[in-house]
Amino acid sequence: MKLSTRTRYGVRAALELAANQSKGPVQIKTIAHRQDISIKYLEQLMAILKSAGLVRSIRGAKGGYILAKPANQIKLSDVFNALEGPVTTVECLENKNYCARVTDCVTRQVWAEVQQAIMSVLQSMTLQDLINRTKDKKTLNYQI
Repeated sequence: MKLSTRTRYGVRAALELAANQSKGPVQIKTIAHRQDISIKYLEQLMAILKSAGLVRSIRGAKGGYILAKPANQIKLSDVFNALEGPVTTVECLENKNYCARVTDCVTRQVWAEVQQAIMSVLQSMTLQDLINRTKDKKTLNYQI
């Protein structure tokens, strides 16, 4: 399983907002430059995060984006679900009619455990938790 660039870049952008939440709005060009993400792609990601209620845009010369809630109230699962949709390791976990072996498939049980483990991690961490991991560093440098 591999995370898409949409999710990796979206989480990085959200973390950039979290790291600067006490300083006010962050312009999209600033986020794009700091995180090495194209402005056009970042605009698409921010629109998704905005429609999910995770970020807000502020108009004007000193405008930009801010988190819609404090960083300690935004779970990684919120960002992931907004950008990627629900975690699904295999189709048969979402649709029992997908496979005739669904009732006695031992591998389906394993994939269900993997899916639950992923969701547990994403639900247990907030943006603030990730910011706290970087407190000893001067600049945020993260790869997800």
